[in-house]
Amino acid sequence: MQQHPSRSHPQHTRWLPLVAILLLGARGSGGAEAPAAPVVEAKAALALPGNYRLVWSDEFADAGLPDPSRWVYDTEMNKAGWHNRELQYYSGPRAENARLQDGRLLITARLESLATAPDWGGQRYTSSRLITKGRAEWTYGYFEIRAKLPCGKGTWPAIWMLGSQGDWPAGGELDILEQVGSDPARVFSTVHTTAGSGGNGVGAATQLPSACNAFHDYQMLWTADRVRFGIDGKEHFTYANPRTGKAAWPFDAPQFLILNIAIGGDLGGPVDDRALPRQLEVEYVRVYQESK
Repeated sequence: MQQHPSRSHPQHTRWLPLVAILLLGARGSGGAEAPAAPVVEAKAALALPGNYRLVWSDEFADAGLPDPSRWVYDTEMNKAGWHNRELQYYSGPRAENARLQDGRLLITARLESLATAPDWGGQRYTSSRLITKGRAEWTYGYFEIRAKLPCGKGTWPAIWMLGSQGDWPAGGELDILEQVGSDPARVFSTVHTTAGSGGNGVGAATQLPSACNAFHDYQMLWTADRVRFGIDGKEHFTYANPRTGKAAWPFDAPQFLILNIAIGGDLGGPVDDRALPRQLEVEYVRVYQESK
């Protein structure tokens, strides 16, 4: 049976360690050994390389609907139902689910049934899934998305990329940022390939207590050698090119960007209807590439 593309992260996903905790012994003034003091290893900096230039961006400066020259609405699976047993209906151009306001993109998940829509599949929730496929795709680059995440049990926001060539997971998937409303302070990044996808995807999670009430910069630096993921200029996960072939490294081909809020499903979990509506707010999306 073919795997459903993307968003397949069961709770038992294998996470890599985020920080090293070193226990250093110390002596008290009386000569007795004092309790060990934890020391957290500093995270590596992740910054825009000096020789990179801006090649694509959306600052969401206008009002109204998202710019159709930059974004496409992904509604393909509405009738059949979305992957991972997700519960949302992704609308087309509709301000209730995706609009620009006060210099921000607002993607809103709602408790409502669009039963009159011809592609409605019985969903009780609406949301939006914006993609750059067919508008802009990139191979390598520095990606920065400034966003504030929704907090509501059952929400599953994501900022991620999919290979535009080939089926999943052979085309590769780069999850710059995911979070679920049932554990809102835990944000994570994951890489999916033929060698490891779904529950065997490779990634890391970190704690970000203000993810839902403050804007943060979610970053990815993708080169031919490795993919580095970071938050606010601090790296929290690196996936190195193992040089073993496309099964573990399909990342020498174009990928397109996706912004969405899923509802429920294998990872989103049970939904608290009282928590809706919830919004993913994005201040900007910026893509830089190495100057030639």
